[in-house]
Amino acid sequence: MHHTSLIATIVAGLGLAFVFGAIANRLKLPVLVGYLLAGVLVGPFTPGYVADQELAPQLAEIGVILLMFGVGLHFSLKDLMAVKNIAIPGAVVQIGAATVMGLGLAMALGWGVGAGVVFGLALSVASTVVLLRALQERRLIETGRGKIAVGWLIVEDLAMVLALVLLPALSGVMGGEAPTAQGGAHAFLGGGVMAAFAITIGKVVAFVAFMLIVGRRVIPWILHRIAHTGSRELFRLAVLAIALGVAFGSAALFGVSFALGAFFAGMIMAESELSQQAANDTLPLRDAFAVLFFVSIGMLFDPMVLIREPVAVLATLAIIVVGKSIAALVIVLAFRRPMSTALTISVSLAQIGEFSFILAGLGVSLKLLPDDGRDLVLAGAILSILLNPLLFAWLDRILPGMIAKEAQNATGAAGEEPAMTAAAQPHALLIGYGRVGKAVAEGLKSKKMPLVVIEDDVERADELRKAGFETIGGNAVKPEVLLKAGLDKATHLFVAVPNPFEAARIIEQARAANPQCEIVARAYTDADVTLLKQMGATHALIGEEEIAKGMLARAPRKKPPAQAHH
Repeated sequence: MHHTSLIATIVAGLGLAFVFGAIANRLKLPVLVGYLLAGVLVGPFTPGYVADQELAPQLAEIGVILLMFGVGLHFSLKDLMAVKNIAIPGAVVQIGAATVMGLGLAMALGWGVGAGVVFGLALSVASTVVLLRALQERRLIETGRGKIAVGWLIVEDLAMVLALVLLPALSGVMGGEAPTAQGGAHAFLGGGVMAAFAITIGKVVAFVAFMLIVGRRVIPWILHRIAHTGSRELFRLAVLAIALGVAFGSAALFGVSFALGAFFAGMIMAESELSQQAANDTLPLRDAFAVLFFVSIGMLFDPMVLIREPVAVLATLAIIVVGKSIAALVIVLAFRRPMSTALTISVSLAQIGEFSFILAGLGVSLKLLPDDGRDLVLAGAILSILLNPLLFAWLDRILPGMIAKEAQNATGAAGEEPAMTAAAQPHALLIGYGRVGKAVAEGLKSKKMPLVVIEDDVERADELRKAGFETIGGNAVKPEVLLKAGLDKATHLFVAVPNPFEAARIIEQARAANPQCEIVARAYTDADVTLLKQMGATHALIGEEEIAKGMLARAPRKKPPAQAHH
């Protein structure tokens, strides 16, 4: 079977990942847990089949390249700048706090300072996959809380990219394996750690300059030329060739990591208008190799560490779930943000994932982190990812009441609530101020139609008031919120919330309170349309159908005259 070890490793990895991922999904757990458990099962520490120990890390390396390429592709400087005042200092302080806690545990376990720093850094960064999925499931990405969490995550990712670059150069002084000789430049600078550090920084600067000067011109040019061929297959191949080629070339020519090269390839490609197509076309392959990456990480985990070092495992878990969360909570509250925002960010960050694995693996390879340290990172990751859905379930229960209380307190702190002049006369009522709601509000404002907006996100409601919109903070499912917004005098109700079941409850109450009101709601499927109309919606609009109607409206009104035949 030696000649088929590559096939066997891929088949075993993907097959078991599918089975355990499906079981995890069934149990309402992140599928990443299933992938890690699949790796444990085919690893050398459990009985039965053992996957190839040399091939698996190489497949994982491709997974790292494509993961980092995806991070770069979705990196948004605009999103980061929108919340920079809290996300940048908050993430930096939280990383520092988690690193100090990790260092303290490492010293208690008898490790060196270098091992403690690597261990602490590995515990400080949340999983992009887990965090984004949790926020998307709860429609929090577009809220003020969600944007801060995503911005915070971007800063953490950038900090880890920097750590991956600097650790090899600093490993000698930190007690690990000293950098290998760097040739003439190393000797010219006098040798030693500082010389290696200077050379590493020089190579990184050269690579970044090359990508910004040459890459920013060449990569978009290649993509546009290939896109004009009309071949989707060639375009997909070009994207993958660029991602893998830049990663490999950066390591071969500049001596920087595959991860940094792939991140910059994605970041440069993100500037092109074809970036969304590139992301969509490469997603299946990125997902497949990401699965193999998590499986290979699971293979490195020794389950016996749970029995051998139970106190250390619990202490590691406490740092991730309790220590990091408290640090984030205090930081967000220090910036005078509401408790709902602080708790959302704290729970979002109460887990670790892919960057932690990459950092721990690098620490072990540099002889900085002992194998037990990597096992503790893996145990902490698996357990924290298992606990994260439970923390979000708790948050989902307490958040609505907390948001309503915060809205009341905000009104009380400001004294009398601004007079709702629109609510006292015939007006339009808009529920939800996401992308759709914003477009509706701007359109009604341009028509000078009296408008009241209901928004359950406290920070977004404050922004609406500052922008001049009469706004009620609260959940429109509650009848008292609808009445406060003047539902009885509303001529039009626009329900722009994306959840059809929530929209249906709102529409049912609104129709009972105001039978004459024209109710317009958004829908995604024909089943949504049926449900919303049964509840009392006058119109339920599906995006695709409205696009089709717009196209047909621009079609010729009558059949063009037939050409005469001679």
